[in-house]
Amino acid sequence: MDLLNYAFMQRALLAALLVGITAPAVGIYLVQRRQAIMGDGIGHVALTGVALGFLLRASPVWMAVLVAALGAIVMELVRSKGRTRGDIALAMLFYGGMAGGVMIINLAPGGSTANLTTYLFGSITSVSAEDVTVTCVLAAFVMAVTLGLRRQLFAVCQDEEFARVMGLPVRWLNLLLAVTAALTVTVAMRAVGLLLVSALLVVPVAAAQQATRGFAMTLALSVAIGVVVTLSGTVFSFYVNVPPGASIVLLAIAVFALMAALAAPLARKRARAAAEAARQCTLDVPGSRSPGDDVSVQGAKG
Repeated sequence: MDLLNYAFMQRALLAALLVGITAPAVGIYLVQRRQAIMGDGIGHVALTGVALGFLLRASPVWMAVLVAALGAIVMELVRSKGRTRGDIALAMLFYGGMAGGVMIINLAPGGSTANLTTYLFGSITSVSAEDVTVTCVLAAFVMAVTLGLRRQLFAVCQDEEFARVMGLPVRWLNLLLAVTAALTVTVAMRAVGLLLVSALLVVPVAAAQQATRGFAMTLALSVAIGVVVTLSGTVFSFYVNVPPGASIVLLAIAVFALMAALAAPLARKRARAAAEAARQCTLDVPGSRSPGDDVSVQGAKG
C-alpha cells in the first residue's frame, strides 16, 4: 500500500488503531449504565483544556487530559451525591465546556477559533510523533483498567447496590471509570474530533449488541468493529480527501445498520424457536392439558 510510504499516514494508522481499541472498551460500560452521551459532555470540557493549552503555551493534549479528567470527576461526584440529576450535570459540562473553550482560545495570544478545528472535528493525518506517544501511554492505561477490572466495573455498572453488598469500592470504581472515559475522549479527539467522539464510544458497542448477548463476546466484537471502522475510515479519507472523523463515524453507523438488518430475521427465528420449545415443554409436563382437552371435558359435562 503506497500510503504506508508516508510517515504521517503511519502515525495516523497507529493512532486510529489505538482509538479503535480503546473507545469501545470504555464505551461498553457507558452503554451498560445508560450514559451513552457522557463522551459528549467530557468532550466539551476537554475543549476548554485544549484552549488552555494554547493560552498557557503548553501541550493542548495534556491540558485536555487534565481538564477532562477533572470535569469527569466533578460530574460523577454530582451524580453520586444526588443533588442534581445526571442529565443536568451533563448539560453543565456541555455548555460550560464549549463556551469556556471558545472564550479562552480568543484570549490566547494569536488565538482563533480556527485553532480548535482540528480538535473539534478531528485531523488524524496531522498527528505528530508526540501525539502518538501520548496516545500510546493513555491507551495502555485505559486498556489496563477496562480489562484488568472488567468484573468489578461490570458489577458496578450492572447494579451498584449489589456491588456494595459484595464489598466493592463502588465510589472509587465509578470515579476510575469516569477518569478512564475522559482519557479515552482525549485519545480519540485527534481521530474523530471532540464533537463526534461519543459516536465511537457508543456505535460499535450498539452494533455488536445486535449479534451478541454475553459481555465478553460483545466487548470483543465491539473492539473488532472499532478497529475496522477507524482504520477503514482513515484509509478512505486519504484516498478520497475527506475528513477522517466524519468517515469513521459514518462507517460505524453503516456497520450498525448492517448488523441490525442481519439480526432482525435471526431474532424472529429465535423467538419462534423459544415459543415452540415452551409449548413443547408444556405438553410434556405430566397432567398438563391442551386447550382442546379443556373443550372436550366441558363438552362431556354438558
